[in-house]
Amino acid sequence: MAFVIQSRFPRTVRRARRMSDSLDSVGKHAVFYAQALASMPRALVHYRTETIRLIAEISMGTGALAVIGGTVVIVGFLTLFAGGTIAVQGYSSLGNIGVEALTGFFSAFINVRIAAPVISGIGLAATIGAGSTAQLGAMRVSEEIDALETMAIRPVPFLVGTRVLAGMIAIVPLYALAVIASFVAARFATVVIYGQSAGVYDHYFSTFLIPSDILWSFAQAIFMALAVMMIHTYYGYFAAGGPVGVGVAVGNAVRASLVAVVTVTLLISLAIYGTSGNFHLSG
Repeated sequence: MAFVIQSRFPRTVRRARRMSDSLDSVGKHAVFYAQALASMPRALVHYRTETIRLIAEISMGTGALAVIGGTVVIVGFLTLFAGGTIAVQGYSSLGNIGVEALTGFFSAFINVRIAAPVISGIGLAATIGAGSTAQLGAMRVSEEIDALETMAIRPVPFLVGTRVLAGMIAIVPLYALAVIASFVAARFATVVIYGQSAGVYDHYFSTFLIPSDILWSFAQAIFMALAVMMIHTYYGYFAAGGPVGVGVAVGNAVRASLVAVVTVTLLISLAIYGTSGNFHLSG
């Protein structure tokens, strides 16, 4: 009967199989993410040394990457130039309608709510996430993960839980550096390059910089780090096909994590600020 259906409706059968495979993949992701979250307390209790080592590796890098400071320098430079770009575009655009004095507002509003979180998430995915996928993928194809299981070491808490926990801890100082770099770059571009009065810039910047927005921005960065690390550890943990398969896993993980970064930004912004933005520009 199945052969008859497949021979008569081959396209329908192929679509049904693709849908079934997609549902299986979603379920596999969900189970792994639940296991990763459940393994974090065990990783914190039993694998503290490994977690601390991963925090140092994530923040400052190892080997050749340590020469340039690892993720700290990469995220710092990304947000530095992003903040400068916001100041340049904001000053030029606002100057067209004669309100270039509001560039300080533009910096306080865009950097905190959009630019710094998104740029930090992209830097996190390209450095910490891709490195975790490559490490776990190399361990999988060389059967090191299987060796851990034979030694009665649970691989998910030791390899995945520690990396997710380290990423969430390391993102806090990294994101603080990113926000400061974006603020400094925006002020430098506006005051030094464009010659706007420092008092005017500081007035509008401090007026429209809401402290609660910074706190929510940090929460957004932590959720973003959680999503990025879980996605990258999943693809690395289940990599297959030798070195080529590891490269494919890294590419798929980066692609998925970039989508997750933008999705997390959208959902958290809607949840916190709503459709109105929780903002009123009036005298």
